[in-house]
Amino acid sequence: MNVITISPQALRDTASKDSLIELIDVRTPAEFREVHVDFARNVPLDKIDPAQVADERRGPEFPLYVICRSGSRSKQACEKLLRAGHTNVVSVDGGTAAWEEAGLSVVRGKKVISLERQVRIAAGLMILVGTGLGFFVHLYWFGLAAFVGAGLTFAGITDTCGMGMILAKMPWNQVRSKPDSSSKTTSCQVTRCC
Repeated sequence: MNVITISPQALRDTASKDSLIELIDVRTPAEFREVHVDFARNVPLDKIDPAQVADERRGPEFPLYVICRSGSRSKQACEKLLRAGHTNVVSVDGGTAAWEEAGLSVVRGKKVISLERQVRIAAGLMILVGTGLGFFVHLYWFGLAAFVGAGLTFAGITDTCGMGMILAKMPWNQVRSKPDSSSKTTSCQVTRCC
């Protein structure tokens, strides 16, 4: 499935001409809270419902832009939406990282560890523990390291990550909703990144 992409600068130029532009950010709520494009709304990849997205769209004749941290999850979201019959879906090339690198404005909030980094930490720890236990406790523990290695290989080949999907659902990757959700007060600030 061929996903159309747009550069961050081209999207910013488009947004300056159309104030009703639709941009969804498919990262976890915690990642979104840390830093996001000022006109993006958060719809995590693991919670995307193509029917709900269709109901919330301006119309299929207008592009729906999708962004994540680096472009991988937004591509997966676009493919899911295209398979469900959506048209005019565009992935932001390079994601929020490229957006910031281009010096475009973002909203900043509480700092978190990115999902990709969490996967690397968890996989590394599991391989280290499996190898250590394999040497010092029982040979069967080497199976843990082999299992994680096989999972990483599968993730690389298919561009999907089961561990990432599990970690995205963890409590530290969620944002607790405040009792008074009608208030628009937030501790985030809009900044220009260089």
